[in-house]
Amino acid sequence: MSDMESGDEGISGSKYNMGNMEGSHRNDFDTTSKVGTGVEQELATKMLQIQSKRFYLDVKQNRRGRFIKVAEIGADGRRSQIYLALSTAAEFRDHLSSFSDYYASLGPPNTDNLPEDGKLKSEMMIKDYRRYYLDLKENARGRFLRVSQTITRGGPRSQIALPAQGMIEFRDALTDLLEEFGANDGGFKGDLPEERHMKVDNKNFYFDIGQNNRGVYMRISEVKNNFRTSITIPDKCWIRFRDIFNDYCDKMKKSSDSNTADINLPTTSNSLK
Repeated sequence: MSDMESGDEGISGSKYNMGNMEGSHRNDFDTTSKVGTGVEQELATKMLQIQSKRFYLDVKQNRRGRFIKVAEIGADGRRSQIYLALSTAAEFRDHLSSFSDYYASLGPPNTDNLPEDGKLKSEMMIKDYRRYYLDLKENARGRFLRVSQTITRGGPRSQIALPAQGMIEFRDALTDLLEEFGANDGGFKGDLPEERHMKVDNKNFYFDIGQNNRGVYMRISEVKNNFRTSITIPDKCWIRFRDIFNDYCDKMKKSSDSNTADINLPTTSNSLK
């Protein structure tokens, strides 16, 4: 396998058209995704065709915050992926600009005078206990940017190989996503509550807690006969929302108690007997 290819088998899902094989490892960004549980949510996606490869940029969200999953699908079906926190994605975007400028300044490839390790330019990014190595390399197949992700506490290395001609296109797609979702990894650092569900007659109600660039919110969905309606409530007004509900509950209880008392009162004819 050449450096232009990567060998991680880490992607599954119908949109990648790769069957149902599961990845051989997970990291802190990657959580078990279950439909309807709200564990992981996909917020946006972009697909790029660069030479013979497809790249998917998926903005996702889980209880740890928001991140971008970059998936590479090779022409031979090989697939690999790396994960970037939004703040790391912004740093990567800036590096792509400098790598692109350097690549543009290079002359034609000279296979007779390649660097011993093939590296033309390198940078490194650090995010918590994750390290990302960016290497612009050249081999007999051409020039490409290899992006490797490692975890300092142990675990396998994952990497993608981006053809050098596609760095600008990749950077622009990343910029579009960052302009929409920002470079903030998420303000809420704790664990969000699990979803709740209740059934009333033939209706189902789902209570899901999520997070986006505006903060934490609750989505209440009513599902009946495959028809769903939803409302979204920002966390800053949950207490007020609860108080209004409690007020209505108290009023209905008092009204119900009053009606029950009226029903139990003896009638005038009965009281004369």
